[in-house]
Amino acid sequence: MQFDAVLLAPRRAQMRSQGWWRDITINDALDHAARQWPDRLALVGQRAGEEAAQPFCYAELARMANRVAVGLWRLGVRPADVVACQLPNVWQLTVLYLACARIGAVLNPLMPIFRERELLFMLGHGEAKVIVVLKNFRNVDYEAMLKGIQPQLPHLQHVVAIGGAGADSFEALLAQPAWEEDADAVQILKQNRVQPDAVTQLIYTSGTTGEPKGVMHSSNTLMANINAYAERLALNSADAVLMASPMAHQTGFMYGLMMPVMLGATAVLLDVWNAATAAQLIRQWRCTFTMASTPFLADLSREVAVSGPVPSLRTFLCAGAPIPGPLVEQAQAALGVQIISAWGMSENGAVTTTLPSDSAQRAVETDGLPLPGAEVKVVDDLGQELPRGEIGQLWVRANSNFGGYLKRPHLNATTEDGWFDTGDQARMDAQGYIRITGRSKDVIIRGGENIPVVEVESLLYRHPAVAQAAVVAYPDERLGERACAVIVLKPGAVEPTLGDVTDFLRAQKVAPHYLPERLVVLAQMPATPSGKIQKFKLREQLKVALA
Repeated sequence: MQFDAVLLAPRRAQMRSQGWWRDITINDALDHAARQWPDRLALVGQRAGEEAAQPFCYAELARMANRVAVGLWRLGVRPADVVACQLPNVWQLTVLYLACARIGAVLNPLMPIFRERELLFMLGHGEAKVIVVLKNFRNVDYEAMLKGIQPQLPHLQHVVAIGGAGADSFEALLAQPAWEEDADAVQILKQNRVQPDAVTQLIYTSGTTGEPKGVMHSSNTLMANINAYAERLALNSADAVLMASPMAHQTGFMYGLMMPVMLGATAVLLDVWNAATAAQLIRQWRCTFTMASTPFLADLSREVAVSGPVPSLRTFLCAGAPIPGPLVEQAQAALGVQIISAWGMSENGAVTTTLPSDSAQRAVETDGLPLPGAEVKVVDDLGQELPRGEIGQLWVRANSNFGGYLKRPHLNATTEDGWFDTGDQARMDAQGYIRITGRSKDVIIRGGENIPVVEVESLLYRHPAVAQAAVVAYPDERLGERACAVIVLKPGAVEPTLGDVTDFLRAQKVAPHYLPERLVVLAQMPATPSGKIQKFKLREQLKVALA
C-alpha cells in the first residue's frame, strides 16, 4: 500500500522542535514496560458469558506480540501492508496492533456491526491483506461472512478466525506456534519496526454525513495526543483503565489500547457492555479511570446505586454528546467520581477536555479547553475568527492532527498553516472553553435565524419520556427550514404529543423560534457503529415523508 499522508511532512520540523513529536512508537513503550515491570498486570480481557478473564503481565504481552508478529510475517505481511480486524474488545485486538507495529504493518480496526456492504468498501479501499475476526460473535458467523466476500477483494489473502476450527484459525496460525523462537525471529522483529512518521493506523470515520473516509495516523500523531491527555488527567503507571467503548473506534483504541501500554498501566477490556459486569470488573481489578459516552455513565450509575460502591474509580470521562446536568448529579452521588467532559474526532483524538479541578457544572455546560499542543478557534464562513460567544465553524490545529484521508487528499480540509476544519459548529466562552453546538451540515436556519440544535436536544433529554433525541431540519417554502424533533421513548413511557414537547421546552425558557414544529417518534435512531446519530438519514426520511 502506498499511503498519501501528505499532512505529516510539512509540520514535522516544527512538531519535533516544540517537543510534541518525540519519535517514540508503541514498540518502545511496550519494550520499556516489559523491562521495567515484567510481572505487572498489563491486560485483562473479559468475554461476556465467560467467568474467567484472560490476564497478561507485561512480559507475557510482549512475548505474545512478538509471536503474532512473526506469525503475520509468515502469512506474507510486510511493512506498510494493511491488517484489518473486526473485533469487539478482546485481548487479541491489543496484541494484533502491537504485533503489527513490530513488523511495520498498519492496523485497520473495523466495528463488529459492519456487514458485507460496508466491509466491501473499507477492505477494498484500504487494500487489506489479512483480516482477523471472531469466528462467532452475537450470533453472527464472521468467518463465513468474510470468506463469502473474499473473492470480491483481490488484495485480501487471509481470513483468520479467532476460535475457528480449521488450519487458518488465529490460534493455529498466530497464537499457538512459538514463532518468536524461530531462528530468524529476532531479525524480523528488529529490522521492520514501524517508523515514527509512518502510517500505523487506518481508521474509517463513522459516517454521520455519508460515505466513510480512511483516516491515517502515525505513531507521532497518536502518541502526542495520548501523552497530553494522560498528563492533563494525571494518569500514570498506577492506574487501571476500564475500556468498554469499542477499541475499533478511536476512543477505545487510543485510550484503552495504546494509553495503558504507554503508561505501563493496566487495561481491563469488556467486549459487550453490561453495567453489572462493568461494576464487578472495576471492583475486582481496582479500575481508576474509564471513558465512554453518556449512556454508559447513566447505566453504571444506576447499577452502582443498587449493587454497591466502586471506591477505586476516580474519573469518568464523557465524550460524544452533551452530559445532562441531572445525570452528573446522579453519577457523582452514586459513583463518587470526577466527571470530565471532552470533545474530539477520529482525525485528531481528544482535542478538548474540562480540567480535573473544574466544577461539575463546567462538564455540563462546556466541552472543555484544548489539550497541550492543540489550538482551537471559531471562525465565520470566510475563515475569520469570531468574537467570544458567537457560533461559527470550529477549526483545530494540533500536534495530533491526522496525516490525511487515504486516497482522498482533496478532502483533507486543512489550510496551509495547519488549521483543520472539523465540520462542527461551536462557540467559545470568555475563558476559552468551547461548546459544540452541532455539525455544520446539521445547522438549521429558520427565517435567517440559526437554531442552537445541541442546546435544544440537551433539553429534550430531560423530558421524562425521552431516551434519545435529535433535532433536524426539514424544508419550508417560506422560512427555508423548520425544525423537527425526532425522539426514541424510554421503555414503558407514554408517547408525548408535539404540544407536550413544546410546552416542556417553553418551561425550560426556550426561545419561541427555537421550538420544533414537527415531532417524529422512532423505535430506534439510525446510528453509526459508535452510537452517533446519523442525522443525514433522518433528514432523508423526513424528505420522503413530506414528499
